[in-house]
Amino acid sequence: MLIPLKQIIEDTDTRAGQAFDLAIQLLIVLSLITFSLETMPGLAEAERYWLHIAEMVTVALFTVEYCLRVLVASRKRAFVFSFFGIIDLLAILPFYLTTGLDLRSLRAFRMVRLVRVLKLARYSAAMQRFAKAIAIAKEEMLLFMFIAFLLIFLAAAGIYHCEHNAQPEKFRSIFDGLWWAICTLTTVGYGDVYPITVGGRLFTFVLLLIGLGIVAVPAGILASALTSVREQENRQ
Repeated sequence: MLIPLKQIIEDTDTRAGQAFDLAIQLLIVLSLITFSLETMPGLAEAERYWLHIAEMVTVALFTVEYCLRVLVASRKRAFVFSFFGIIDLLAILPFYLTTGLDLRSLRAFRMVRLVRVLKLARYSAAMQRFAKAIAIAKEEMLLFMFIAFLLIFLAAAGIYHCEHNAQPEKFRSIFDGLWWAICTLTTVGYGDVYPITVGGRLFTFVLLLIGLGIVAVPAGILASALTSVREQENRQ
C-alpha cells in the first residue's frame, strides 16, 4: 500500500503523480486567492463565512498532504526538518494557532500563510533548475556579495566625507550615507538624498558606473549556471 502511495506523492513521472502535483498547485493558487479576498474591505458576513470555509478545506487538504509526505518519507526526521518540510508545516501552522483561541498577538502568524507561494517551487521544474544553478554558482555569488557590501560601505564613507559639510542634516553619519549608497549602486535613485557639491557629484558618477556592474554581474553568473544545468539535463 505504501509503495504506490509513495510513487504518487514523490514521483512526478507517472500520471498519478502528475495529477497529484497539479491538484496541489491548484490548491495553493486557490488558498492564495482566498487569502487575498479576505483583505478586501466591506465584505458581507456571508462572504467572510464562505471564505473561512474555503480556508478550512484547503488547510485540511494541506494537512493531509503533509501527513502523507511524512508517512511515505524514507527518512522522516530528515524530511520534517528539510526546507520543503518546514515550508509545508508553515503553510498550515498559522491556521491552527489562530483558530478557536483569543490570542490576538498570534494573528501575526497568519502572514506566514504567504509561504504557500514557496510550495509551488516543489512542483516547478524551472525552480528546481534555478536552485541547481544557484548551487553551482554559490561560491561566485558569495564572493560577489562580499565585494558588493564592501563597495556599499566605501560608497557610504566616501559620500559622507564629500557631503557632510554641505548637507549636515542629510549626511549626519556614514549610516545615513548607506541609504544613499544602496539607492545609487542599485541605480534606483529615489532622489530624497543627493549630492550638491562638485566632489560629491563626481563621486556619484563613478558609483553609477559601478552600479551597472552590480546589477549585471550576478545576472551573468546565474545565466551561465542555468545554461550549464540545461546542458546537463540534455546530456542525461
